[in-house]
Amino acid sequence: MEKKYYPTIGLEIHAELKTNTKMFCGCKNDPDEEKPNVNICPTCMAHPGTLPVINKKAIENVIKVGLAVSGKIADFSEFDRKNYFYPDIPKGYQISQYKYPIVSGGHLAGMDITRIHLEEDTANNKHDRGDFSLVDFNRAGVPLMELVTEPHTFESIEETAKGASKFAKEFQLVLWYLGVSEANMEKGEMRVEANISISRDSKKLGTKVEVKNLNSFRSVEHAIKYELDRMTQLEEEGKGSEIVQETRGWDEDKQKTFSQRKKEGSADYRYFPEPDLPKLKLHEAFPLEQMKKELPELPQVKRDRYKKDFGIKDEDIEVYINDLTLGAWFEDIAKILSEEEKIKIASNFVTSDFVGLQKANRGIHFPSVENFAELVSLFVDKKISSRAAKDILVMIVIKDESPLKIATEKNLLQSNDEGALTTVIGKIINENPEVVASYKNGKENAIMSLVGKVIKESHGSANPPIVIKLLKEMLK
Repeated sequence: MEKKYYPTIGLEIHAELKTNTKMFCGCKNDPDEEKPNVNICPTCMAHPGTLPVINKKAIENVIKVGLAVSGKIADFSEFDRKNYFYPDIPKGYQISQYKYPIVSGGHLAGMDITRIHLEEDTANNKHDRGDFSLVDFNRAGVPLMELVTEPHTFESIEETAKGASKFAKEFQLVLWYLGVSEANMEKGEMRVEANISISRDSKKLGTKVEVKNLNSFRSVEHAIKYELDRMTQLEEEGKGSEIVQETRGWDEDKQKTFSQRKKEGSADYRYFPEPDLPKLKLHEAFPLEQMKKELPELPQVKRDRYKKDFGIKDEDIEVYINDLTLGAWFEDIAKILSEEEKIKIASNFVTSDFVGLQKANRGIHFPSVENFAELVSLFVDKKISSRAAKDILVMIVIKDESPLKIATEKNLLQSNDEGALTTVIGKIINENPEVVASYKNGKENAIMSLVGKVIKESHGSANPPIVIKLLKEMLK
């Protein structure tokens, strides 16, 4: 079937940087401050006569991100004034970057990056007190990094929505791994904006609509899908002219976008170089080659290594990629176990049983890697059953003890004594003539009922494979 519409998307992602102070003054950068208007000073409140001073750490953080995504670090860069009036902008303009961003180019998660630049964040408007708004200036002046992608055309609406969400998630991971931002979307430390269009010609872009301030990956995916469906329907109804360049918001409750304002162009902001800040020669001010060598292992590199070294499932790998502490703990366990079979089973226990315990009981501690590895070895060597392994895991996250010691004291070690098991099996066979008859009449699954009864009779100590073998022999 011939394709009718080509969906195209470009993302703008803002992330507050993790620095001690704000971008152009010495005020504390504290995203968790609940009392309004305490981390402010004459500079970030734009009092007359005050002058900004550049936060070097913020620039260093942006350079790290640029290196991580294989971007080009500018030799020359400068800050600009972006002029517009809004209550959350104390100066009546925002110090940002326009013509000379810190980073140009790069790529991540299948999408190309246009630029990454640095600016100051705005204040925070509060609309929950009645029919008026209040402004909290604690956030005003916080270092804010903005990443802009190239337009990317996907094959379908579904792929577009998922592709954008995937890019945003991967970018958040990069920020975490570099330690430059908490990027907590619920707190507004990372915000996603999507520029969306559709076209009948894959080589031409349609009218662009921007959906702003998406604060969860779920919202990113749902808002993009809704907006592309809306545009497609208008085109199908012959109302394509109603698609105009504008800014739209996302209503999470109604699961739909809504018009906010006509979109400004760069000329509307009247950019010009910030006269109160010096020009930047980044290649002279920062040891770029050394910074590149000192980058940590990044998410995709870690995925590839886990796949190669451990052979574990993709779903398991993503659990470790998204939880650095859990991933480091698992790696230490894998070093002790060393054998791929044991490592795979260890990963199953970690991602299902241990993570499940974490979710149900926040604050549980990690058992020592030695004890967890011992637990896995006991199971792999068939010294304890799966049920016993799960029970012992619960015990060692409460009190970190040797699993072998626990299994011995609780009589959880599996019995491989065929003589003792034969006695138990004979008892179960005599007590369950109907099940025995069913098995002998061809219903082979009936034997599993007998296996369960033998294991129960042995208080969980019977080794299932041996039980099955002996049962088949005794039922001939």
